[in-house]
Amino acid sequence: MQAPTIGGVRVRKGDGETVRLARGASLTDFAEKINVDPAALVQMLFSLGEMVTATESVNDETLELLGDELNYIVQVVSPEDEDRELLESFDIEFGSDEGGEESLEARPPVVTVMGHVDHGKTRLLDALRNADVGRGEAGGITQHIGAYQVATDVDGNERRITFIDTPGHEAFTAMRARGAQATDIAILVVAADDGVMPQTVEALNHAKAAGVPIVVAVNKIDKPEADATKVRGQLSEYGLVPEEYGGDTMFVDVSAKAGLNLENLLEAVILTADASLDLRANPNQDAQGLVVEAHLDRGRGPVATILVQRGTLRVGDSIVAGPAYGRVRAMLDEHGQEIEVADPSRPAMVLGLSSVPGAGQNFIVVEDDRMARQIAEKREARERAASQAKRRVRRTLEDFMASMEKGESQELNLILKGDVSGSVEALEDSLAQIDVGDEVSLRVIDRGVGAITETNVDLAAASDAIIIGFNVRPQGKAGQMAEKEGVEIRYYSVIYQAIEEIEAALKGMLKPEYEEAQLGQAEIREIFRSSRAGNIAGCMVTSGLLRRNAKVRVLRDGALIADNLDLASLRREKDDASEVREGFECGLVLKNFQDIKIGDVVEAFEMREIPRS
Repeated sequence: MQAPTIGGVRVRKGDGETVRLARGASLTDFAEKINVDPAALVQMLFSLGEMVTATESVNDETLELLGDELNYIVQVVSPEDEDRELLESFDIEFGSDEGGEESLEARPPVVTVMGHVDHGKTRLLDALRNADVGRGEAGGITQHIGAYQVATDVDGNERRITFIDTPGHEAFTAMRARGAQATDIAILVVAADDGVMPQTVEALNHAKAAGVPIVVAVNKIDKPEADATKVRGQLSEYGLVPEEYGGDTMFVDVSAKAGLNLENLLEAVILTADASLDLRANPNQDAQGLVVEAHLDRGRGPVATILVQRGTLRVGDSIVAGPAYGRVRAMLDEHGQEIEVADPSRPAMVLGLSSVPGAGQNFIVVEDDRMARQIAEKREARERAASQAKRRVRRTLEDFMASMEKGESQELNLILKGDVSGSVEALEDSLAQIDVGDEVSLRVIDRGVGAITETNVDLAAASDAIIIGFNVRPQGKAGQMAEKEGVEIRYYSVIYQAIEEIEAALKGMLKPEYEEAQLGQAEIREIFRSSRAGNIAGCMVTSGLLRRNAKVRVLRDGALIADNLDLASLRREKDDASEVREGFECGLVLKNFQDIKIGDVVEAFEMREIPRS
């Protein structure tokens, strides 16, 4: 088969071979895999109507399109496979325990508390660990994920349970889903006075997708209007059948406020774990686990809340967490007390990382700092390429020509800064779902954790962007610099307020739509000629009103003879008038139009803006 020639460059077609490429790969990466000149692929995409440079990160669809043209099956490697392959290149196996059965020891269950907003999830955790997080949250809605460990007595033995508190507002779907992925058991909190709500179903679906057993806590049973039986009936429709109805789901009626039946709930968790799960891990290997949350502390630097899944983490270990790396300088438990070791299922706050890792990313302990830095740098480069490909809007020749013809569409550039990585990610996900049509678009040009810096302000000034600060403020002279440069910084502590305001701003950028509103008509009864003013029409207003600043049109025998005219003057008897109503006489002069006759109708109208829905 003759190889196709594009722009004088010969391109070899494949025979249906599979080409594995990482997310955000460039045309140069693809060209190396199939042994062709990158310039040929650039020209091929150009001929297909898309403009891409050789070194630019390309999205999955474009790579697959190119593969189809060249008869290759393009397989974009999933993030998990990418990371596994990266770690294998360093002889590290992630996600499995070393040694045989004899090396495994029992570990506490990791429990995620889920449910509808304001059904008492945080209050329930407060009661379990005697802390008060709820009052410190903006709007009383949990904004962050927190991990805590509590102890309970079951059959005379002390058993530990690790709890992960997940945010309650729907904007945090991504964070809440991540909570379900890190968990062994889900506690679904349903208010007895409210019943099953949309987010209850959403949380239930996350737990089912993660394949974890569910324990239902029917909360607020101390309220007079509480109906625990109704909750059981509603959840039975979603496949959660209570044990007392012959099912296999444990339901516990509790009151977080009154402290009722909390021990029963903890016991139900332990019994569910013992009955349906084999929770064991090897505590004697290098630690591996997940970053539950991370933030930038002014005094301590990057702080990550981690959950050890296997192995034991010790102070002094070299650690890689996502694209961050470092040596564990100190570890704190949920009460702020220093600890030396963290065994399987133990949450801990880790200090000593080079940067703030992303919530939900995995962490591993490696041999030394040099290996940690190498893995972190490769992960960071890979993530940067993938995010560039994700952000890249497919730009076709047709798009380019259309934008040249009608002028560029409006774009709102944003820089997101938050106190913890999970909030920034959830905010970005929610903003990406705002849709106000094709006329305006939203682009997040930078995101990060920590205070708003002068570098952020510089970028915002250069890109004409707005900075969104979520629970953070400007650092040093950044605030003064923003004022000087005219950069707008907006501060939020509740995520849905940010979403609502940005959506309103996007709608405000839309070109206004107008509709015509008819004001009234007047019939010309007499014409007076003036050497100074021209033809003056003596009129009777037959309907509505005539207004001085309105537009007018002239109709003759029902046909339009002049449109979109302005009034040079409008008078009632000898005085200037701003408007003349139906049944009154007036005199008017039309600007730049003198061809009027007796019997003509002057129609007044105005253009009114239609509010965007």
